[in-house]
Amino acid sequence: MSPYLAAEDLSMFGRDPWWLVVVKAVFCFAFLMVTVLFSIVWERKVVAWMQLRIGPNRHGPWGMLQSLADGIKLMLKEDLIVKRADKAVYVLAPIVAAVPAFMAIAVIPFGPADNEISIFGQRTTMQLTDLPIAMLYILAVASVGIYGIVLAGWSSGSTYPLLGGLRSCAQMISYEIAMGAAFASVFLYSGSMSTSTIVEQQQDRWYILLLPVSFILYIVTMVGETNRAPFDMPESEGDLVGGFNTEYSSIKFAMFMLAEYVNMVTVSAVSTTLFLGGWRAPWPISTFWEGANHGWWPMLWFVVKVQLLLFFFIWLRGTLPRVRYDQLMKLGWKVLIPVSVTWLMLVATVRTLRNEHYDFADIFLYVGGGVLLLLLLSFVVDTFRGGEKSAQAPAEPVAFDPMAGGFPVPPLPGQELPPVPRRGPRRDRELIVSGAVDTVSDGSMDGKEASDG
Repeated sequence: MSPYLAAEDLSMFGRDPWWLVVVKAVFCFAFLMVTVLFSIVWERKVVAWMQLRIGPNRHGPWGMLQSLADGIKLMLKEDLIVKRADKAVYVLAPIVAAVPAFMAIAVIPFGPADNEISIFGQRTTMQLTDLPIAMLYILAVASVGIYGIVLAGWSSGSTYPLLGGLRSCAQMISYEIAMGAAFASVFLYSGSMSTSTIVEQQQDRWYILLLPVSFILYIVTMVGETNRAPFDMPESEGDLVGGFNTEYSSIKFAMFMLAEYVNMVTVSAVSTTLFLGGWRAPWPISTFWEGANHGWWPMLWFVVKVQLLLFFFIWLRGTLPRVRYDQLMKLGWKVLIPVSVTWLMLVATVRTLRNEHYDFADIFLYVGGGVLLLLLLSFVVDTFRGGEKSAQAPAEPVAFDPMAGGFPVPPLPGQELPPVPRRGPRRDRELIVSGAVDTVSDGSMDGKEASDG
């Protein structure tokens, strides 16, 4: 094996008896479900606190059972199937959206990849399983979840769910490209795609310090990937009435909601694994407490990091307004993808120079020179492009029929909606000022007051 690749030792996996594998699988499922129930209540509490209002406070102590009550309410609601729906796909779509959300947790390490803990007398690892290509497995199962949303919008037999499904498909595919480039930077630095090996490589320094741009890119893309505010375009009630899940109710709607929150937990766990040291204790604790990374303690640090990232999701929802769809796609294709590819090239260059035993000054000189050259070229291109745009005369807008295809479509850039004829008023109406005298008498009263003065 090359000395520049991490030594993957996955011999500890695949040795558990069948009953222990079942116990671990049940634990992973229970961890996701409990975290989702807590996250829903926590989100409502935190957003209420940020908006200076009272959150859930009726169900259970301090309203902590509110999400459980919501789940029971959704299950008891009437389950409708619309007449024009493709029934088989309509019923299957929520399952396709929810099942892949649970699958990624199988390769997330909750602790060291050795016999740290004992379960019913059996020494085992704190991870269900691991693969040499575990991160590719996570990308694959995350991509499958898109089909559930697209099929839900298509099978409903309605225009607005179809638009919401197409929006979600375009959004998630666009943001997965930048997410994959952020992953690739971690692969180059760690020399492995195994999740347990990536965490082991962060023993001295977390990758959030070595690869800060990759961390920022992944944070932005994971918000877009999970369709959360401010990127919750598929569910924008203002222009889509509700998005891909408009025609769903009862348990099917609950499964879409469950898939969204489980995806939040999954991407937070992946971010913790790749950039925040995984199950490792934070820096001050690990310096004076040797046992912080042994036993059951790693699970505590992992859960705390995941909860902090979930709080970040909630913080964004209570802070930022929803962006327009064109702004969302522009950010993905014109900002995130170019920046992620450029950053990946820089990381690959630095790793190559380090492998060739160049010192830090030479590496900084080569990389800095390349960055300055790219910035100079982009400045020259933008200058000429701006001059060409200013020299061109503005094109006349082209009128088009929005109902030509049988259903309304929005205008494209350069197109103009035809004017809508409006009937004029039958008589002139008098403008009344709210909370004051009418406008007709304003002048007379002003004149009277002036004469009195």
